[in-house]
Amino acid sequence: MSIKMKELPESERPYEKLKLYGACELSNAELLAIIIKCGSKEDTSVGLAQKILKLNENKDRNDLKFLQNISLEELTKIKGIGQVKAIQILSVCELAKRMSRPINSLKIVIKNTKDVADLFIEELRYEKRELVKLVMLNTKNVVIKITDIALGGGNFAAIEPKIVLFEPIKMQAQKIILVHNHPSGDPTPSKGDYRITDRISECADIMGITLLDHVVIGDNKFCSLFHS
Repeated sequence: MSIKMKELPESERPYEKLKLYGACELSNAELLAIIIKCGSKEDTSVGLAQKILKLNENKDRNDLKFLQNISLEELTKIKGIGQVKAIQILSVCELAKRMSRPINSLKIVIKNTKDVADLFIEELRYEKRELVKLVMLNTKNVVIKITDIALGGGNFAAIEPKIVLFEPIKMQAQKIILVHNHPSGDPTPSKGDYRITDRISECADIMGITLLDHVVIGDNKFCSLFHS
């Protein structure tokens, strides 16, 4: 049986350690232990946290991005992690993901492809599903809305132009930018990416909307179909 948390010196307990030294001094396991709150009969909260971190297939154990793609089922397979603890962990991960996104109330001006990539690269670079996002802009290239138009398991090349253009027409957006990721990490556009981009651009022109760019996000890399 593992040592109980209350048997540790106060300076080694995650809660007390954070109060004494600040959050930046805690290890990943200790921070995760605070979210988990309490351990099980077999493990302390830190011990359970260490088991969760072992689910990371990446050799770099300090990389916590894997938590954004972990499922409830994977977490609850760990003895001592019930649904409540798993839901707490997933909720915190979702909050972290949302904090990395731009705040729509800020006047974000898009000047080039890098500006687009900077908005999404941290969110999408490790994403295991293919996600498609649409950026809507006004005449001055200020972002007025960002929306998801396809989530996971899909093939960008199979997306219908009417799905892409529905929201911009409703919002009366003057310009749009498409963004999608390649889970392989390689942002090189496929022939299908080019074909559907041409179709969307033609349909957008008919509706008086300009498709400014289409950016593919990879693992810390990006590529524009318009500015290669």
